[in-house]
Amino acid sequence: MEGMSERAYAAHSGLSRGAVQKARKNGRLVLFADGSIDAAASDARRGAMTDPDQQMRSRGGLGSSSDSVGLGGNNVSGPGETSSYLKARTALTVYQAQERQLSIQKKKGVLVDRARAETLVFRLARQERDVWVTWPTRVAALMAAQLSAEMEKASGAPVTLETAILQRVLETHVREQLDALADLRVSLS
Repeated sequence: MEGMSERAYAAHSGLSRGAVQKARKNGRLVLFADGSIDAAASDARRGAMTDPDQQMRSRGGLGSSSDSVGLGGNNVSGPGETSSYLKARTALTVYQAQERQLSIQKKKGVLVDRARAETLVFRLARQERDVWVTWPTRVAALMAAQLSAEMEKASGAPVTLETAILQRVLETHVREQLDALADLRVSLS
């Protein structure tokens, strides 16, 4: 006998005898003329014709962690590692579940688009600022008239308050307040 028997090749390759018989039947083994198995040529042919993950699963191995490459705490398996397909499938399933959860949160209104929220906050702040900048112009004449009437009533003498002066004083104080508020920064991170 030139080569190995099925039992010897099974022990050599780490496969079960049934797996060796199946490989022989499917033409994945190289045989000598006497029917014995050419181990070196059969290993090469099986390696070329069989998925490495399938070979590892058929041997019952789990692949070594030294073949893995760490990425952010997760092991990504290399070729021939048993769990590479399972890890990829699990990662895909986790990603899809997270994507569905984010979609549900958006629909419920729990999650909002950050860029849109920042734009809305900026627009609201600008509108408020514009209202306050124009406020002294709108109320200065009314305030001057009310103050003049109150002072005239209290003193009994006619009092005239200059509207332009009151407007300048109000504008100065409003601008100081707006400058103080301008230092306030909104962070949505």
